[in-house]
Amino acid sequence: MNYYINKTIRAGFDEAVEMVTEALKEKGFGILSEIDISEKMREKMDIEFRKYKILGACNPPFAYKALQHEDKVGTLLPCNVIVQEVGDQLVEVAAVDPVASMVSISNPGLTRIAEEVRDIFEEMIEEL
Repeated sequence: MNYYINKTIRAGFDEAVEMVTEALKEKGFGILSEIDISEKMREKMDIEFRKYKILGACNPPFAYKALQHEDKVGTLLPCNVIVQEVGDQLVEVAAVDPVASMVSISNPGLTRIAEEVRDIFEEMIEEL
């Protein structure tokens, strides 16, 4: 089982970040956090790293349902989506597979919620 869902698209990096942010919004997800890995590598380690952002995506109704089933599931939230430059005008978008994330938790209710979120992520990434 892969722990992510991914697709490579033809776009500029900043354009891809905007596309992903908008696609998530259309599916009911907001971005709670945005980590620019290339900036952090440069700032903390003086290393040049490819354009790479981690978007912490959250859908409040799904998060609420999950927390009703498992109060510690917050340790696995939000759902991360990465956008990384892989070539000239080529960007990979990858989202965590929530089912793979929840595999260590034996809770059928939580598994059903994770499956719903995975379906949304698969559809969102396919539509990019």
